[in-house]
Amino acid sequence: MRRSPYAAHRAFVAPALLSGTLFTVVLGYCLIEFGYYLTYDVIEALLLALQPNWIAAFFTGSTPLGLGAQLASFGILAAIVMFVVRRLHHRAPSGLIGPPRAALRQFFAVLTPLTLLLFALEFVPPWWSVDALQATRPPLLWLALLPLSLGAIFVQIAAEELLYRGYLQQQLAALFAHPASWLILTNLAFGFAHWDIESDLVHNMQYVTWAFCFGLAASDLTARSGTLGPALAFHLANNAFAFLLYGEAGGPSSGFALFLFPPESMGDTFTTGSSASISWQLALELLLLGLMWLAARIGLKR
Repeated sequence: MRRSPYAAHRAFVAPALLSGTLFTVVLGYCLIEFGYYLTYDVIEALLLALQPNWIAAFFTGSTPLGLGAQLASFGILAAIVMFVVRRLHHRAPSGLIGPPRAALRQFFAVLTPLTLLLFALEFVPPWWSVDALQATRPPLLWLALLPLSLGAIFVQIAAEELLYRGYLQQQLAALFAHPASWLILTNLAFGFAHWDIESDLVHNMQYVTWAFCFGLAASDLTARSGTLGPALAFHLANNAFAFLLYGEAGGPSSGFALFLFPPESMGDTFTTGSSASISWQLALELLLLGLMWLAARIGLKR
């Protein structure tokens, strides 16, 4: 008899069994989201009162300090998730991760092939031109900031993984036996969390589609491994490359970027406007996502 690929998921979900109803899970998720957005309002009010000139840098992430503070603030999200798990579901927040030693081993088993893959893809055409650069962050400064940059990125991705692949996936899997239920519900929430009210409908639908597929891959890795380790590595590799290598000078989330291009010169990842709902950019991003998922799977099997 063939062994289920999600056999390890049963032990991962076990702490959530008998710890809440669907209403409790929805309530917990709403409390987490409300609490986090409320803290952002508090941060904005404090900055406005104390250092109003820092507000733009914090919310756009256009400077190292601004982006670092923005990502580090996700630690508040992680704290709210753990509070809700403890107080509303009456269980230990450590259960969101799975066995710590296994999670750590699987984290590095997945992070290594993903890092190699993403570096290798940098040498695949089309190549970007050095002539297009507006500036390069001083390499020694970039290297000196790297531990802090990676630390801030890890806080951000860890908070999101605790919420979605930890809290939501566990609680929903405890309520719904069929994998399609918790895979879809968890990652619809993750996908629509990436909706940007300032962007147009087509751009948002493409970004949400990508985020939904990203979440599916992370949830699948979590279910196969029985810990949050692989999803953390998957998320860290993706976001580290997004934040650390390229950005537009003074642009959003450019505070850690080594290579800086002129403002509005890089273009958007996804098509904007009303002419296309599925673009070649989205198809390419989903292909890359598939390659990352395969690399992570290989890492887990070693």
